[in-house]
Amino acid sequence: MTRGWRTVLGLVVSLVLLYWALHDVSFTELWRHMKAANLWLLTAAGVIQTAGFLIRAARWKVFLKPALAEPSFDARFASTCIGFMANNLLPARVGEFARAYALSRSQPISVSASFGSLVVERLFDALTLALFLAAPLFVPGFRIAPGLGDQVIGKVLLVLIIFGGAAVALLLLILRPDMAGRAFRSTLGRLLPRKAAEKIAEMFRSFIDGLGAMRSPRLVLAGFAWSLAHWLWGALALYVGMLAFNITQPGFLGAVFLQGVMAFVVSVPSSPGFFGLFEASARLALSPFGVPAGVALSFALAFHITAFAPVTVLGLLYLGRLGLSWGEVGHSEEIVEESA
Repeated sequence: MTRGWRTVLGLVVSLVLLYWALHDVSFTELWRHMKAANLWLLTAAGVIQTAGFLIRAARWKVFLKPALAEPSFDARFASTCIGFMANNLLPARVGEFARAYALSRSQPISVSASFGSLVVERLFDALTLALFLAAPLFVPGFRIAPGLGDQVIGKVLLVLIIFGGAAVALLLLILRPDMAGRAFRSTLGRLLPRKAAEKIAEMFRSFIDGLGAMRSPRLVLAGFAWSLAHWLWGALALYVGMLAFNITQPGFLGAVFLQGVMAFVVSVPSSPGFFGLFEASARLALSPFGVPAGVALSFALAFHITAFAPVTVLGLLYLGRLGLSWGEVGHSEEIVEESA
């Protein structure tokens, strides 16, 4: 799919989900809940959420270890802010490419190796977030509104099966890369046109090379530990934001569940800034706990804007500090693909 079509698809998805989230809630109700919110707690939630980018930058060192032994923390944090700023302001989800490119401009690492570390990071994210979706449902004291529990648990179990399979596949790639290569050549390698198969095989080899360093049990454990810390910190930001709107029923475990739902929902194509997806995921995740739609949406909109602004400003500041042009950021996807 071309970038133009991805942009159009993302806009359509965002508008549809925004309409679904807001279709039966009046703006008068939203404004009433926002005026009643605790601004100190909402501000604290924004500060906690922004501080999470420091944890993300620290975690990145683990996944960069194979290609760059001692990457600068400042460079990792600056690149992270630039990447999320790009996701907030530019279409087609170029943020990860911008993040990889920005790091390669300030550190002795190739663009492809930098991007490969982010692919590995996303795999660890997916496995951690699948746990977030499931774990709260099985903890004593965690309650879901009557009649919805079985439905929610059934869907979460499906997610666990899918990502459990992904975890097994990841372990095979890490421990037996030769087996993975043979499996590709004997299946998709035979079905695809020769040029396409060669291009995909080369990308597959680069990806496996990036995973190669994760064969160290110490790095794998560090990756999961940092991922757990990062996403729990994000759940804390959501929890404080929920308290600002007097959403107490789900508790912190509800915020953990919300974090998992939000992270998966915003991974689909969307408009810049994930507007629509963020709000729909909050309504979807909080409704089983009896949180009224108006309250859930007021919280989501306020938290979204509070979290959106700081990293966007930081990204723009670091863009100038690193001497990167807006055009370079906008075309970072093409730069990464050419490098690969």
